Amino acid sequence: MRVLIVDDHELFRRGVSSLLAEHEPLEVVGEAGNGAEAIERARELMPDVVLMDIKMPGMDGLTAAKQLKAEMPYIRIMMLTVSETDEDLFEAIKSGASGYLLKNVDPDQLVASVMQVQRGEVPIAPTMAAKILRELTAPAEATLQALTTRERQVLELLAGGMANKEIAFQLKISENTVKNHLRNILEKLHLQNRVQAALYAVRMGLADRPPEQR
Repeated sequence: MRVLIVDDHELFRRGVSSLLAEHEPLEVVGEAGNGAEAIERARELMPDVVLMDIKMPGMDGLTAAKQLKAEMPYIRIMMLTVSETDEDLFEAIKSGASGYLLKNVDPDQLVASVMQVQRGEVPIAPTMAAKILRELTAPAEATLQALTTRERQVLELLAGGMANKEIAFQLKISENTVKNHLRNILEKLHLQNRVQAALYAVRMGLADRPPEQR
């Protein structure tokens, strides 16, 4: 199993590399110090798993993860970070990460998690997994309250089947402003696209029918 380690601290990279090298069938094929370098190295080395930090100079790990998954969708990416924020966790998942571990992870657990992620499992640090469960079990109305009045208006019209141009005309705003509102809506509701947003709105009673595909 070919592993690429990405972290801006060389000493940390070396430590993880030494740890993984002791366990077959793991093979550390390379290291990188930031997201941009990770992409270059991945193109050259074709790793099975990329073990990557989030906060790095230049291109961060989340941006790199998105590009890596777009170019090489078969690669499994596991974040290994100190960040315990909800934002980084959910952005990592949306970016295509297959796992999320904190740097205080037990060494044996780290090795086991790399094995798991290659098998298609999704290892997540217990404290971070708890955040996901809270998000999934939280009342949907509470999430809806995070939207501004204008964002709710856009969501309602979207759920009614309107295209961006029609929403802009209805609300007397520019189409670019509509796109900005939609981007904010997707981020706040942790959704991937406008269809998911429209279905969410229908479920919440903001519209009477599912959206038309346009």
